[in-house]
Amino acid sequence: MAYGARRVARAASRRGTAAGRPLWRQRDFGFFWLAQTLSVLGDSFSLIALPLLVLQATGSVARMGLLTGVGGAAMVLAAVFAGVVVDRVDRRRLLIACDLVRMVLYGLVPVVWLTGPHLWLLYVVLPLCEAVGMLFAVGYVTVVRGLVGTGRLTEANGRLNATAAAAGVLGPLGAGLVAAWTGPADAVAVDAVSYAVSASCLLLVRLGERAADDRAPKDTGLGRDLRTGISYLVRHPVLRSLTGLLCLFSFLTLGINDLVIYHLKHDLGHDDGTVGTVLAVGAVGTITGALLVARLRRRLGFGPTWIGTTALCGLAFAGLGWVRTVPAVAALSAVYLACVGMAGTCSMSLRQEITPEPLLGRVTSAHWTLQYSMAPVGAAVLTWAAERYGTAPVAAAAGACCTLIALTALGTPIRGAGRT
Repeated sequence: MAYGARRVARAASRRGTAAGRPLWRQRDFGFFWLAQTLSVLGDSFSLIALPLLVLQATGSVARMGLLTGVGGAAMVLAAVFAGVVVDRVDRRRLLIACDLVRMVLYGLVPVVWLTGPHLWLLYVVLPLCEAVGMLFAVGYVTVVRGLVGTGRLTEANGRLNATAAAAGVLGPLGAGLVAAWTGPADAVAVDAVSYAVSASCLLLVRLGERAADDRAPKDTGLGRDLRTGISYLVRHPVLRSLTGLLCLFSFLTLGINDLVIYHLKHDLGHDDGTVGTVLAVGAVGTITGALLVARLRRRLGFGPTWIGTTALCGLAFAGLGWVRTVPAVAALSAVYLACVGMAGTCSMSLRQEITPEPLLGRVTSAHWTLQYSMAPVGAAVLTWAAERYGTAPVAAAAGACCTLIALTALGTPIRGAGRT
């Protein structure tokens, strides 16, 4: 047996031995779990701090939406090539490199801000970080199946999303408090530190080496590699339907965070600390959804779970602009995030389960490219419309369209997708 094959066999043996253990007792998954949680903790700081920096300097929700749109466009562009890169390189090294690059980029913001606001820097740093983040995200999806096996994917994704959401509770709350006390730029510094710690944790993760035929062939061209992922999505009826509907859903919802921040600060007159608190309370919904999703999917099946949670997303979104009290905004945010988390976990787990390992990076990349292809435009349109017409009618219209997407899924193969 060749040396590379022996390494693969030993890795498979370790995974088989660990398969019966609780996930929290599996060493490699545990360190990976911690790294991902820390990374999300930092992300949640920038999620609050960067829009607040723009709002502090300009007072414009449209400018906030433009920054979100530019970042989203970079993410979509990176998604085109991310799968090819992930399927060709060492995934562990790629994840570590992504964390270190984001640490440096986000670390520049508080340093430069010492001399005063420089909005141009945000329009450079955020797109670069979103592009690198897409590489990390595609690599992250491909690694999970190798760590826990196909049978525990929904459980593992649920646990990862639950602790990520817990970090999402602390992140917005901490970011809001730091922004209120010392300014949003300092909150971005916390993000940079979190990436450094995440990279350190990933150094301790052992990933089994992929078999030779699991790597993208070195003699194929870029164009063929890109077409391979898209071709698989187009041929698979459930993935094809999911990708199309999620493209519309992302167009409507990418700018929702900016909308909530603007509603709380502009419409209701609250401060940065309240923004952080509301988004932190809302993230509790993500924790709840992540802990329930595996059980719900086992009981109802993929189709009913995805369709039902997507419909509830739309209803919660529709009400966000109309409610006038902080507890009501927080409650609807929690419902929305719980349902988005459950629908997203189901969608990602299904894609991981049914996609052959050699194609997983490219299929994930193609899916996200198509899903978010129109989202940056949607973020800019949503926030522009909110500034011109008000958050209430815009949120109601976008939420109604999200619910319509769920109803449309009843007429697609998604409805009858399996119960595993």
